[in-house]
Amino acid sequence: MIDDNRDPDPDPDPNAQPTTDAHGEAAMLLVESLIHGLVARSVLSVDEAIALVAVAIDARAEIVADRGEADAAQDRALALLSGIGASLAYDAGR
Repeated sequence: MIDDNRDPDPDPDPNAQPTTDAHGEAAMLLVESLIHGLVARSVLSVDEAIALVAVAIDARAEIVADRGEADAAQDRALALLSGIGASLAYDAGR
């Protein structure tokens, strides 16, 4: 069985531009679509969806801080989550 989840380059060039992660990109698109679909069907309110994204943002910020990673303002995952939050806020008319 092939493990598609392992890092193909265990010693990446620190100066290289980040590549896209197809699994992660597909997961983010699916989750965002699911959230918007649940809001459209009134399963979740927009405010509830925004609150869920805020929890994810807080969790990611804590992970970044705990790992001692680079500045949270530069974190790509936080940027993606913030974009989803902004998209939901737009839906709410904010």
